[in-house]
Amino acid sequence: MKHGVMKRLTWAACAAAALTGALTACVPLVVGGAAGGSVLIATDRRTSGMQLEDEGIELRAASRLRDNVGERGHINVTSYNRQVLLTGEVPSAQDKQLVEQVVSRVENVASTVNELVVSGNSTLTQRSSDVLVTGRVKAMLIDARDLQANSFKVVTERGTTYLMGRVTQREADRGTEVVRGTPGVQKVVRIFEIISEEELTRMLPSPAKPQPDAAKSPAN
Repeated sequence: MKHGVMKRLTWAACAAAALTGALTACVPLVVGGAAGGSVLIATDRRTSGMQLEDEGIELRAASRLRDNVGERGHINVTSYNRQVLLTGEVPSAQDKQLVEQVVSRVENVASTVNELVVSGNSTLTQRSSDVLVTGRVKAMLIDARDLQANSFKVVTERGTTYLMGRVTQREADRGTEVVRGTPGVQKVVRIFEIISEEELTRMLPSPAKPQPDAAKSPAN
């Protein structure tokens, strides 16, 4: 019981920190997804090398977008297993296409999912609402005992929640069901890499072997 409470408090603290950043930041380009997007490395199903590569992709993409797009629009870049999700707002269809072209040329990007909206920038109220929705989604995933919540990367933009991760078909369907029932979620977009149950089993750590108790060993 205490362990579950601590996990909830951790997610709440993360959401509060993200909310503070969303309300005070003036930078139009966000690396690592919208303010509500995050994942815990400890249980990430990517290798540590791939996690670093995704961080590098986000940083390189951000740098090139600053050079090519400047401060036009509000663009979020999220890379997961070299698949890049683009969310946010840009002022024109030409800018939307330009952003995708720039990001697709970044080293080691495997594919892009362009969910940018041609519109004025979202308001701080909308962004803070998205942060709160993301926090609720993560809490709901934690409550779902048949899911590993940290296997899902969650990004919310304008009420639409994007789900990324390496999950089985069962996890994808169950996770989508949970997220659709979360208050504030208007739409769910799945950007999963589907793996088999056998592949998931190989990913899971082997149970630790019991160590002999030296205190109970027979005396000579």
